[in-house]
Amino acid sequence: MTRSLIVAPQWIGDAVMTEPLLARLSAHAEQLTVAALPWVAPVYRAMPQVHEVIDLPFAHGRLDWAERKRVAAQLRGRFDVAYVLPNSLKSALIPWLAGIPKRVGYQGEGRYVLLNQRLKSPAGRPPMVAFYSALAGEPVPPNERPQLRFDAAVLQAATRSANVQPGGYWAFAPGAEYGPAKCWPAAHYAALAAALFARHGQPVLLMGSGKEAALCEEIAAAAAPGACIVMAGKTSLLDAMALIAAARGVVSNDSGLMHVAAAFGVPQAAVFGSTSPEHTPPLNPRARVLWLKEELQLECSPCFERTCRFGHYRCLTELSPMRVESALDQALAAP
Repeated sequence: MTRSLIVAPQWIGDAVMTEPLLARLSAHAEQLTVAALPWVAPVYRAMPQVHEVIDLPFAHGRLDWAERKRVAAQLRGRFDVAYVLPNSLKSALIPWLAGIPKRVGYQGEGRYVLLNQRLKSPAGRPPMVAFYSALAGEPVPPNERPQLRFDAAVLQAATRSANVQPGGYWAFAPGAEYGPAKCWPAAHYAALAAALFARHGQPVLLMGSGKEAALCEEIAAAAAPGACIVMAGKTSLLDAMALIAAARGVVSNDSGLMHVAAAFGVPQAAVFGSTSPEHTPPLNPRARVLWLKEELQLECSPCFERTCRFGHYRCLTELSPMRVESALDQALAAP
């Protein structure tokens, strides 16, 4: 059996998009160990094909040369091949320092010495599943999509801790690490939460990191009393993923948690603003995407900016809560 090290990307959404690659490598009898930053590692614990997950002790944006050498020394002699999924130079250092014989990845930031099997970086913004899956060295099926799975015990523990029943609540992910140009307005989220609570009598769990706790508190305060439960900053990523997997339906911006919901096959409505569903769609037959580019004839869309350079955010503000609720109803009715 080939022993393979996967150097994971640093963002949750990107990590989800790597699952088809890992499934393909596992099918080729490769035993997979994933080296991932702590805030991404839980994604790989929801992939049954992963044999082991190593949490990397690196700070975001830093080289941490001494730590990389230490980790590489611990990995020396353990692996036959490494797949380096990020395009940065520093992500390729550990496989090179560890002396892994075969090191696969895209050309990236001048990594000619660090990688010895290099793919040419594609132009533009290709679909991310195909981008990662190409590292397996074979054609990518057009309908390939990521799939995550948790044991029932993981879902039960997470819902019990949140004092909710599986399928008895909604999950919203109103934040986005990238910036406000991805975020549907808080007032719209609050109106939708109030509408769902009035129709179904089921609460909305507001998910996210500690950075998004204030946003979620704002939404909860503006919604109907009892409609929202703020979970942002109060759960681990593993528990947040489990709560999304067990939700009746999910509403989110284009974010990592959107891709988590898609990979669990949860009915979802996904709101796009500055980014494009042609690049990072929720790959889920039960997803409904809302994007106003064509309807509003926005020549600036997609801009891929963190903030709206015109200051109006029309691609987000003009999408009404009623339309998102209708899209969620359609997702719930999908087979």
